[in-house]
Amino acid sequence: MGEKCKEQSGCRPLEPESFDLDKVHEASLDILREIDRICRKRGIAYRIDSGTLLGAVRHKGFIPWDDDVDLVFRREEFERFRQAAQEELSDRFELVLPDEYRDGAAFYDFVPRVIYRNSRRHSGDDRMQAFYEGKLNHLWVDLFILDRLPAGKLASRLCRMRQQIAFGLGMGHRRCLDFSKYCGIERIEVGVLSGIGRLLPMPVIFRLQERWARKYTDRTARTGKCSGRSFFSNYQPDFQYCVVEDSWEEPYTEYSFEGERFLGPRDWDRVLHMLYGEYMQLPPEEKRLPSHSGREIEVLDKG
Repeated sequence: MGEKCKEQSGCRPLEPESFDLDKVHEASLDILREIDRICRKRGIAYRIDSGTLLGAVRHKGFIPWDDDVDLVFRREEFERFRQAAQEELSDRFELVLPDEYRDGAAFYDFVPRVIYRNSRRHSGDDRMQAFYEGKLNHLWVDLFILDRLPAGKLASRLCRMRQQIAFGLGMGHRRCLDFSKYCGIERIEVGVLSGIGRLLPMPVIFRLQERWARKYTDRTARTGKCSGRSFFSNYQPDFQYCVVEDSWEEPYTEYSFEGERFLGPRDWDRVLHMLYGEYMQLPPEEKRLPSHSGREIEVLDKG
C-alpha cells in the first residue's frame, strides 16, 4: 500500500509459516508483467513505487519478507491505462476501481488495484469480504496516482490536506471503524469527518476527492505552468507528506527486478530517502515479516 515504511509498519505482521511467500511473489510478478506488457504496448508511462522500488534497489527484486507490489502513474497516464486495461487485460486479472464497491456506495480507500483472480484471502472476517463483494478477497497490485502540486508551501499544504479530509469523509462509508487505532486529536478528527461523511452519498465524496486531487494537474495541462512538484494523491492520510520533484521522476529508467526489467524513477535515491530515510538499513530481524497477506493468502494454480 504506499506506507512510509512497510518494514516498520504499526500493523501487526502475521506469521509466514502457513503460506507460501514464493507463490505470492510469483503471482505478484505475473500481475506486474501484465501491467508492464500493456503499458509498453500502448506507450504508457508507469513506475515502481514504495517497497517495490526499495526491493529493486536493495535486493534486485522483492524484499524477501514483502508480499505486494506498488506502482505509480501520473494522472494522465493512469487514465490511459484504465482504458487500455479494459481492452488488453488478460482474464486472469481484473482492474478494480475504488468506486466499484457496492456500486460506489462503500469506501475502502482511493486506490485502484489490479487483482489476481486465481487467489484467495482467508481473513476470518467473512462480513468484511461480503461487504466489499469479494473484491478484496484476492492478491493485488496497488496503483497510486501522482498529481501536480501548486507553487507555494501554504497552497501545497492545503492541497494535500484536502485529500486527508476526503479520506476522513470516506471513512464514514466503511463497513466499520476501529477507533482504538486512533488517539487524542486524531480520534476526534476521524470521528468528526466520518460522521459528516455518513451524511454525504459516497459518490459525492469520490467526485470531491478527484476534483481536489487533479485540480493543479488540470491547470498545468491548460496553462503549461508547473510548480515542478507532485504528490501521491491517493496515498493514505498519514502519508500525504510524500512529495516528489519532477527532476527525481522523469525520464523513467529501467530497473532489474527478479531478473526482469521494469520502469522506475530517474533519481531513486532521493525518492527512497523521502519515503524511508536511511533505506539501506535493514529493519530488526523480528520485524522482517509480511505485513499484508500473512497466513491469509492462498495462490491457486494458474488458469
